[in-house]
Amino acid sequence: MAAVSDGSGKLPLVVLISGRGSNLQAILDGARDGSLPITIRAVISNRPGVQGLDRARQAAVPALTLDHKVYSTRQDFETALRSTIDELSPALVILAGFMRVLSPEFVMHYAGRMLNIHPSLLPKYRGLHTHERALGGGEREHGASVHFVTPELDSGPVIVQACVPVLPDDDPDSLAARVLEQEHKIYPLAIRWFAEGRIVLREQQVWFDGHLLSEPKRWPGCH
Repeated sequence: MAAVSDGSGKLPLVVLISGRGSNLQAILDGARDGSLPITIRAVISNRPGVQGLDRARQAAVPALTLDHKVYSTRQDFETALRSTIDELSPALVILAGFMRVLSPEFVMHYAGRMLNIHPSLLPKYRGLHTHERALGGGEREHGASVHFVTPELDSGPVIVQACVPVLPDDDPDSLAARVLEQEHKIYPLAIRWFAEGRIVLREQQVWFDGHLLSEPKRWPGCH
């Protein structure tokens, strides 16, 4: 079953960001060159003046700011954010470096149509400082995971993972840079699968091409 399109055969989506928009750029590039059958209806940042908003403007994509600091409560911010998103009627919501923990109520409103990318091989190292923790844990392999968003932080069903070796001379910055290169590959891939109707969330499990995915898809290079 194909995902919902906007009438042009392209999947309408909204991207939420908080910073420089590195993964956003990979998505913008895919939309521009046609490798991603999507229409980006808006990029929304909870922080004003970030580089990701400039990236959206340069791609002629509406760039919106909802500064969470001007709202007195998280609920007020989420109400405004949800209203803004729903006015755009996306079939998919993409978290691309969106550094706000979302309430269960907000997440469930977009159940099965919200994706996130996390810089670790989930279920390892949920939360922050994943590269430091991977180094401190003596990992020989590290990476990134694209997953459906569920109420529990970084615990949604994983769609695809990419891996990098942890090198003897790695520090958190060098490891993060190599992981980010892989993020730029697997996030557009997962989005394309969703747009093509190849992945769907059913009863908290990922189905791929009509079959239950017993484990995440693995980008070449994973062991």
